[in-house]
Amino acid sequence: MIKRQFLKTLIAAAGTAAALSLSHGAAAAEAAPAIRNVVLVHGAYADGSCWTDVIERLQKAGLHVTAVQNPLSSLADDVEATKRILALQDGPTILVGHSWAGTVISEAGTDPKVAGLVYVAARAPDAGEDYGALAARFPTPPASAGLVKANGFAQLSEQAFVRDFAGDVDPVKARALSAVQGRISDTLFASRTTQAAWRSKPTWYAVSTNDRTTSPELERFLAARMKAKTIEVASSHVSMLSHPDEIAGLIVEAANNAPAK
Repeated sequence: MIKRQFLKTLIAAAGTAAALSLSHGAAAAEAAPAIRNVVLVHGAYADGSCWTDVIERLQKAGLHVTAVQNPLSSLADDVEATKRILALQDGPTILVGHSWAGTVISEAGTDPKVAGLVYVAARAPDAGEDYGALAARFPTPPASAGLVKANGFAQLSEQAFVRDFAGDVDPVKARALSAVQGRISDTLFASRTTQAAWRSKPTWYAVSTNDRTTSPELERFLAARMKAKTIEVASSHVSMLSHPDEIAGLIVEAANNAPAK
């Protein structure tokens, strides 16, 4: 009798464990983002390492993340670098662009693998639009005065980088980031896109309300024009460095809500 009762207890326990395992598995499946691939594209005066803090958070959320290293030599070159990374993805992908890279993802984002676009304090030109003329309708940001040109390329002075580009990042870290900033071609910002992926793909936008590199008013205009799901972050231009939780959260939201084809 005791042995039979013990056997019943074991069977019941096994059944409970199996049910719990299935329950936990279902919960994990439910929590996992619908889209697992994310490609991050950096902007001017930066490189792919600017996404490090966001990458760590996205990886913890179960996402497969890749950062593009843009040459910043031309729009065509940056788009090609982005397309090479998109080609490596094994399914639907969220494409994220910061600053100048908003132009890049607007051009490259028509790729069939791209399920959604996330703009972080980013440009978002329409096809063929003179973005410089559009930006001129809004307040001129202070960082513009810190651009230093030499031999066909340009970068921000250390002072402008620390004060205006990364104003809410620890100054020691900001100076280190300034030392590795990407040099941009003198003609980079004059480039015009041939298409605007945001017209056909779901979009999300993070406005940096304390931005001194791109006018926050311009960012709000771009987000509204795209009808993007928008958050506002009390941040400098580099919100992915100073507010990685908010930026990672927005990307996860896009991964959960963009259509996974």
